[in-house]
Amino acid sequence: MSTTETIPLPPGRKVYFASDFHLGAPDAAHSRQREQQIVRWLDTIQADAELIFLVGDIFDFWFEYKKTIPKGFIRLFGKLAELTDKGHRIIVFTGNHDMWMETYFTDEMGIPVYRQPRDYIIGNKRFFVGHGDGLGPGDETYKKLKVVFEHKFARKLFRWLHPDIGIQLANAWSKQSRLSHYNDEHTKYQGPETEWLFQYSRTIESQNHHDYYVFGHRHIPLNLEINPNSRYVNIGEWILAKTYGVFDGDTLQLEKWTM
Repeated sequence: MSTTETIPLPPGRKVYFASDFHLGAPDAAHSRQREQQIVRWLDTIQADAELIFLVGDIFDFWFEYKKTIPKGFIRLFGKLAELTDKGHRIIVFTGNHDMWMETYFTDEMGIPVYRQPRDYIIGNKRFFVGHGDGLGPGDETYKKLKVVFEHKFARKLFRWLHPDIGIQLANAWSKQSRLSHYNDEHTKYQGPETEWLFQYSRTIESQNHHDYYVFGHRHIPLNLEINPNSRYVNIGEWILAKTYGVFDGDTLQLEKWTM
């Protein structure tokens, strides 16, 4: 488990959490519309945002070659750069669709990128934040694949492919994975006992208390009680639900973007 970072939260300031934008999916037109909505959301929240967490799968696919990144997303990049230039703090976690992030966000926008869940004390509340893929019981096949995909040699092999070929192959794989995901019964909410991230959070809570466990990945907005002093919050996604989390220094609530 990571070292706990303490983040002061002045009165009137808030912390925002969003996940699973999946920019690039299902096609350029729909992705562009979603990107514009995300930029409008960022415009709206910047007035009181002390910190913004982007908790994985920002892109439906992402790979950084040494001198090349995937085409597109310029509106999001411009807005993130504008926010960090103004002094807003943004933290990014990788997800299963964009695990091949490297240094672009940090070098160009000053945004740290993390691959594993991390502990935070924000105001007077303790948070455990991460994307959520590969955690908890089950999904053994993906866990094995993740070890392979995250290996430096796998990245090196993929980098040998020309970007026109590599990105096209990866987008086809991502699309097939996404279609399978949405048609699978196990991705539907069937109660807390079947939610592996809830089970994972409950296990961590038995060892080390956190007020909030915040994840994405499941594409289901959830706010579930682990015990009277601890909650599991899944912040949903932006393809259909367009939900996000807001922490005001006291409670973390789920809200829906409708503009």
